[in-house]
Amino acid sequence: MSFAVIIMGSKNDWQIMKECVTILEKFKIRYEVYISSAHRSPLRTQNIVLDSQKRGAQAFVAAAGMAAHLAGSIAAHTLKPVIAVPLAGGILDGLDALLSSVQMPREIPVATVAVGKAGAINAGYLIAQIFSLLPDYSNLADMLQQERQERSIQLEKETESIRQDIQSQSQ
Repeated sequence: MSFAVIIMGSKNDWQIMKECVTILEKFKIRYEVYISSAHRSPLRTQNIVLDSQKRGAQAFVAAAGMAAHLAGSIAAHTLKPVIAVPLAGGILDGLDALLSSVQMPREIPVATVAVGKAGAINAGYLIAQIFSLLPDYSNLADMLQQERQERSIQLEKETESIRQDIQSQSQ
């Protein structure tokens, strides 16, 4: 069965990347998690990518800060989708990682999401959208659509709540 792979540059990244895992678990998407660095363990990174592909990995999430070369390193070894989650760190607080992630050379694409927690969450949702195209996960599209409808209804309720507060204050 197909699965996603999350690779983080260091153990410190886990606090943020748990958010991605939460989304994958919510949608019952199989995943594996690794710590590997584009710079400190390039052969390990390559081996994880190649081995994972052989076993059914269909997409990769790379979480790294500062130079954030991990996503590009992964993309160099696969034709599967790679999603970069830039992380805050260093003197530029994530801007360096964001710029590094989006400036990939042509023909080696990396999808890049927001810096930090929001990016980790969106990476999980992007994996769910990608996997919804796979026969193993044919129910995902319906699950994603249902969640969006529920969110829309929640926003309507929140709007009404605010309107009631405003009305109460003006009396």
